[in-house]
Order: sequence, then C-alpha cells, then structure tokens
Amino acid sequence: MFDLRRVPIAKVPADEAGPVICRLMDLGRVDVHAKISRDREFRYVPILPDFVDEVRSMGYEVGEGDAHTLDRRSPQERIAHALSHIPELEGSLPDRWEFVGDIVILKLDASCERYLDEIGEAYAKVLGARTVCADVHGVSGEFRRPSMRVIHGSETESVRLENGIRYRFDVTKVMFASGNTDERMRMRRLDCAGETVVDMFAGIGYFTLPLAKFSGARRVFACEKNPESYHYLVRNVRDNGVGDVVLPMLGDNRSIPGSNFADRILMGYVQTTSEFIPVALRMIREGGTIHYHDTFYVGEQERKVDEFFGPLCEYEVLGIREVKSFAPSVSHYVADIRIVSRSPRRR
Repeated sequence: MFDLRRVPIAKVPADEAGPVICRLMDLGRVDVHAKISRDREFRYVPILPDFVDEVRSMGYEVGEGDAHTLDRRSPQERIAHALSHIPELEGSLPDRWEFVGDIVILKLDASCERYLDEIGEAYAKVLGARTVCADVHGVSGEFRRPSMRVIHGSETESVRLENGIRYRFDVTKVMFASGNTDERMRMRRLDCAGETVVDMFAGIGYFTLPLAKFSGARRVFACEKNPESYHYLVRNVRDNGVGDVVLPMLGDNRSIPGSNFADRILMGYVQTTSEFIPVALRMIREGGTIHYHDTFYVGEQERKVDEFFGPLCEYEVLGIREVKSFAPSVSHYVADIRIVSRSPRRR
C-alpha cells in the first residue's frame, strides 16, 4: 500500500548507487519507509530529514520530491488500525481469511454482528477485495450449502485457479473445501490411462476436473445431485476443456444404471458415505479401485473401513491417508481400496 508525500531525496549516480545506498542504510540515514526510485542515470534515495546536511557534505545533491511511502505494517495491523475507532472489536477481528479470486471470506464471531458494514469495508480496502463475505455457520445439509453473508460488495461468483484447473462457483451457493488441496493434486497425478471412472459426488468438479485433465482417463461419469453445483460442474467441464472425457450427470448416484463397468470410483463425501458402498460395489469391476472418503475418530480408520467393506466384498487396502482435521479427535480420511471380489467375504 502506497501513499504520496514530500521527502528529502538524495540524487546518487547509478554507477555508484549500490555501495553508497548500502553505506547510507548502514548509517541509518535512509528513510526505510519510502521507496527508492530510479532512472537510467540516477537513483533517488529518500533521506531522513535530520541527516540532509550530512548527506550533502558527502557530495550528493539533496532536494525535495514526491516519494511513495511504503506502509510496512502487516495487513492485520492495518485492518486493526482502520477499525480502532470501534473498541468493541478489539481482539475479535479474524487475522486469517480465504481468497477466492478477488472475494475474501472471513469467519466472524457474534461480537462482530453490529459492525459488519465497517468490517467489510476495512477488509476490502486493505486487501484489495471486490467482495467480502462472512462465513456464518459453515456448511450444512445434504448439499453441504455454505451459510455465507455478503458484508461488502455484491459479486459472489469467482474463479479459483489451482494446479492448472479453473474452478468457477458462487461462494454463497456452493462449498469449496480448500483443505482438500493435496487430495485434488493427487487425483491429477494418478495414472488412469484408458480407465472408466465414476465420481459419485462430483460437486463442481473438485476431483473430476484434475483427474479428467491430467490422468489419462478415457471416460469420467460425474454425478451431482445439487442443481446449483451441477450448473458449475457443467461450466467447469467446458472451461477446462475436458468435455470429451467428462459426462456430467444430474441426480442421485443410486440411479446410475449399469454394473461391473467402472475401473475406478471416487466417493468424495463424508459422514454418510458408507450408505453408498453397495452402489459403488455394483458399478466397480473386480480389480478396480474405490477412493473412499469418510470421517473417523483418529486411530479407528482401519477398523471402520473393515466394518463397512468386510461384510460386502473381498478387498485390499492400498493405503489410508488423512486429508485434514475435521473435529477434535476426528479426521477426514481417504482409503484407497482395491476390490478383489464383489462377492461377500467369508467370515
């Protein structure tokens, strides 16, 4: 952030500027809160007023000119200063936020409720945001809809660029799990050459898009039940140039026809994912892989995977990864499971 002001400026020839500027800085003569400017022949060094005569005695011309003052305070400090006239907010302002393009998303507590307009304006100005939204209650419901309140601006649709993928969505209508970045990156690195893949919970294309664009999959059936998410899924498939690979499907994944046709299945949902295992087992070929997402108490993930899959099929766990923390002592995991046989396992 830059402001214009008048300051003493030393005119230093370009061919001697390096060592001279270093010496002046070592001596504490340079105004370090101002920007050094330049042209082909000279460097224009802002000098603290108390040392103007000393710098002149060193043989350098010192005049007065416009300089850009660099505000070296952190964004958090500048936001706190901008809202310092509201003492009730002291200690309550979030010092972290999420950017989605030029939209900023904040988590605010109840103490901020009376001052949402002022907070939105301060964060927008300091962070250069077009729109500021407050995440009120997180996500909820079957469709994992966000509870988002616009507190500055009006545009809520934006594009998130991540690992070569463009995710377009409306932050007030569609959840974007920023904590799943590593898993989306892993989908990009998979070798799915020639495979038929089913994404049972496609959303806006979180896992579908990197897998379709980079893994070599022949066909990806991307199923999404939420009409708003489906709208952006279709848009993102087009914008990322994977329309020849991805077939978006609107509806409940339990209505996907066919059996024994998928080489790989993505089950990127949590908490009630186990209810959909019979559907996945109907579609998967023997030898195929299911990427099963769910939330488990830390340390119980292997036992729970066996509890869910063991009675239904013969399987091999290729690996279990923690995606992110979900709640105290609970994490979101993904288990890579190879289906040896779709027949129930003998006990």
